[in-house]
Amino acid sequence: MGSSVSLLAVSATLLIGAGCFALGYLLASASPPSPGGDHNKRRKTAGLRFLSWAQTVVSKASATAVAAAAAAETGDTERTRQKKPALLEIENLADILEDFKMVLVVRNDLKMGKGKIAAQCSHATLGLYKKLLHRAPKSLSRWEMCGQVKVALKIESEEDLLVLQERAKSLKLPTHVTIDAGRTQIAPNSRTVMAILGPADVVDDVTGGLKLL
Repeated sequence: MGSSVSLLAVSATLLIGAGCFALGYLLASASPPSPGGDHNKRRKTAGLRFLSWAQTVVSKASATAVAAAAAAETGDTERTRQKKPALLEIENLADILEDFKMVLVVRNDLKMGKGKIAAQCSHATLGLYKKLLHRAPKSLSRWEMCGQVKVALKIESEEDLLVLQERAKSLKLPTHVTIDAGRTQIAPNSRTVMAILGPADVVDDVTGGLKLL
């Protein structure tokens, strides 16, 4: 954005300068001859005046263009800073702990079929991954270095799922709950699977009491 503004400003400055120079020359040339043969002198004087004026205009236009470009670049930088998401606290743990894993907590009370469970677990995994991609990149890298460990566990109600999510949040663990559209098997807006990622020991503090799916 800033470079585009600079290019437009420079182009405008050159056009203004050329136009002013041409105007000065034309006006000087159009001066009527005077008795005594001082027409050339008058034309030269007029031309110099218009040239000086044109230089002043170009100088001011250049200064304005530079200021506009600088303001645009500053604005772009400020917007970039504002858009940059804050890192999650789990990033600090990625520097000191090596064993990371993801746990997928599946609602057993919904009685979903195997294919449905597989699809919902995929949604939860991808949802959490996208959430952490820019806000916890070191944690994702640590998890990938561990072989992208994923463990599927079961829970018996939505209420228990939400309690578990609050427990994870209290320990600063990132979570993602998949909400199904309800096109097949279950009711719309059903919370189906929750994904949790973090250091294995910390995740176990949240899900250690659950059984394997």
